Amino acid sequence: MGILKKRVNEFPTPYTCTSAIREGGLETKLSMVLMGLGNIVHGQIIKGLLYLAVEVAYVVFMIMTGAHCLAMLPSLGSVAQEEVWDESLQVYTYTEGDQSILILLFGVATVLITFLMVCAWRGSLKSAYKAECLAKEGKHVNNFAEDLKTLLHENLHRLLMTPPMFFIAAFTILPLIFMICMAFTNYSKIDSHLMLFDWVGLDNFKALFDSSSILGSTFWSVLGWTLIWAFFATFSNYIFGMIVSLLINRKGTRAKGFWRFCFVLSCAVPMFVSLLIMRTMLQPEGAINVLLRNLGLIAQDASLPFFTDPTWARVTVIVINVWVGVPYTLLQLTGVLQNIPAELYEAARVDGANAFQIFTKITLPYMLYVTTPYLIVTFTGNVNNFNVIYLLSGGDPVTDLSSTAGKTDLLVTWLYKLTIDKQYYNIGAVIGILTFVILAVAALLTYRNTKSYKEEGGF
Repeated sequence: MGILKKRVNEFPTPYTCTSAIREGGLETKLSMVLMGLGNIVHGQIIKGLLYLAVEVAYVVFMIMTGAHCLAMLPSLGSVAQEEVWDESLQVYTYTEGDQSILILLFGVATVLITFLMVCAWRGSLKSAYKAECLAKEGKHVNNFAEDLKTLLHENLHRLLMTPPMFFIAAFTILPLIFMICMAFTNYSKIDSHLMLFDWVGLDNFKALFDSSSILGSTFWSVLGWTLIWAFFATFSNYIFGMIVSLLINRKGTRAKGFWRFCFVLSCAVPMFVSLLIMRTMLQPEGAINVLLRNLGLIAQDASLPFFTDPTWARVTVIVINVWVGVPYTLLQLTGVLQNIPAELYEAARVDGANAFQIFTKITLPYMLYVTTPYLIVTFTGNVNNFNVIYLLSGGDPVTDLSSTAGKTDLLVTWLYKLTIDKQYYNIGAVIGILTFVILAVAALLTYRNTKSYKEEGGF
């Protein structure tokens, strides 16, 4: 496993939690229970009081709210909302019951806060041990003002990274863990589990992988089409963009700037506008079918099934994706072509290489070397290409009424329908997890193959 290498600490420090526990003095060891005590003893009063305030705030939070949230997390609630007739008002009122979604959210948030508290505890322990060691060695122990000044010098990374990490924890990690937990519940409209739901373990994954069920067969069908779509949408754009960029950048092409402007102009129009216009034009009574009837190419009562036949619909979305995607690929590859050293081509011609050999030995390897990250990102984006599919075909056509997905639905559009339209939140969470796994595996395999190719001297 060339990727999984042993981690090496680039900035070793003797002030670790292990050393503090083993070798620290009494004040340092007491800091494990009373955060900041070691700092206060060694003169860092404000810093020690801040650590103590963090600990007190966490303890108060756990007593007032956190402990209850953690206690409710295993059951996700048990008191259902009830409808009660109010004789005085002559109306039905509803008693307040448990809301499993809030219990799960607050429970996950409490776990995350506890993890952050552990990080703060470790920082407090290491800080106390560092202050103790400096005091024993007779060295200067920074006061609070000096610690603040270090945030502009050796600890600048802490100052710059703390706010982003806070927002990442609140708006990325917390929702991600919440979604993962949701995949192991029965949170859905089925059997009215929208208010109260329970943990079901791996039942959702089993149902999705069971090809004999309607849900399982739909999943495998959508997964297969998603991979096919991602492959063709990525490499068709890349190949056609490469061809167009080569044609424009060759020496015999005149008015290169004009041709580039023609393609770039299409990028100026918002993509959703272009997709909605194409969707309207390709309808049974749209401009394309009407034009073909007027030209006599199809019967007056006929229309081409752009979005009503499964095969036609899939080919249509791929072709239109090429139309909207080639200009972006053209711009990427034009910059690559213009940076290939001209001496390589001159040397190849002197050695008697023809145009095909020059392309396969110089141009293509150089382009792949530079654009491999772009290909990985494009493939990932096409797996989650919600806009093209949803705005063009809406996932249609639906040939099986019992299915929750159409023939052009990707995993991401199917997930949208399951959650927004059907309210199958648990299954949607499972699909989200599987989509992430698929993208991670694809990126890892591409990275490893590219790295092996580079090491063998392919580029």
